[in-house]
Amino acid sequence: MKLHEYQAKAILSRYGIKIPLGHVASSPQEAQAATQAMGGKAVLKAQVHAGGRGKVGGVKVVQSPDEALQVAQAMLGKNLVTNQTGASGVPVNSLLVEELADIKRELYIAITIDRGFRGPVMIISAAGGMDIEEVSSTRPEDIHTEPIEPILGLMPFQTRRLVQKLGIEPAAARSAAQVMTSLYQIFVENDCSLVEINPLIITGDGQVIALDAKMDLEDDSLFRHADLHELRDRSQEDQLEAEAADLDIAYVNLEGDVGCLVNGAGLAMATLDVTNAAGAAPANFLDVGGGATDEKVAQAVEIILSDPKVKRVLVNVFGGILRCDVAARGVVIAYQRRNSNLPLVVRMLGTNLEEGKSILSESGLNVTFADTLTEAAQAIKQAI
Repeated sequence: MKLHEYQAKAILSRYGIKIPLGHVASSPQEAQAATQAMGGKAVLKAQVHAGGRGKVGGVKVVQSPDEALQVAQAMLGKNLVTNQTGASGVPVNSLLVEELADIKRELYIAITIDRGFRGPVMIISAAGGMDIEEVSSTRPEDIHTEPIEPILGLMPFQTRRLVQKLGIEPAAARSAAQVMTSLYQIFVENDCSLVEINPLIITGDGQVIALDAKMDLEDDSLFRHADLHELRDRSQEDQLEAEAADLDIAYVNLEGDVGCLVNGAGLAMATLDVTNAAGAAPANFLDVGGGATDEKVAQAVEIILSDPKVKRVLVNVFGGILRCDVAARGVVIAYQRRNSNLPLVVRMLGTNLEEGKSILSESGLNVTFADTLTEAAQAIKQAI
């Protein structure tokens, strides 16, 4: 689950990391008033779950409250399209109005999970305020990483080493090291998959301040963090993915037109690969799980059928914990609820196979059966 910048900064502040004075505005008038309260000058930042805002007009410095009003009117209620969003972008429902900062240096600092190390790693760079992916590709020598042993945590000698690599002057070194320590504490205590400050600035008077913040939380840990779960902004999410998540269905929206219903993540990945190899394009990844009921299967298929780009449906089920007859009943229920006649290709194996086929055969649906995954992929390619 992603957090907005203002939400992430509130968490940083609770752990002692300095942030700029700011107010959240959901209307142009609120943005105008907030700018007035800050002395008439401010920076307005679109609150969206995407980076690259500054390159597309999502971050604006204003020199007066009236200018803040005009800028807010142009930003609020619109969709912002960045290199991290789809073509339709994401809605701007609020702005973070912040005081201007006296920037002497801009640094980058983040913690995420390194699969190679199989644990958390701190990433730093003296090239803050820039797109870190660009820095990584053009100047990889400017990025430094520090693996963190989970049992020991981030050790003082590591923060000293990182501060030295960043070339931070002695007056700000202690504050920068404390930010690193606090950032790791945030990462662990809130079950984060990413915490990023870009840039972390050093001001003219030596203060260390988080000028921006990004925070991603591990979805599977949210049962431990009811307060953080309340920060979810569904308007920033793919609506089908959000609906599936609420139903505890693993679903990822893709670009193709073949709706896929599968039980088991490995089988789902194989289904996507074979479908692509046959010249068709999957519209989604969907793992309905092993213990699904008729109703859960029906809900999963309804999500598929509600996607306007889906023109055909591929069901690939290995009947084990999820029996073939249960899957078949769920498919029929969903098609009847949605009054759909989309072509349906079904490949089933396992428990209650014949019962499942019988249910589908007698349903009146436009169904084609396949014995192998390759046959199913070829059939779905022809099912238009």
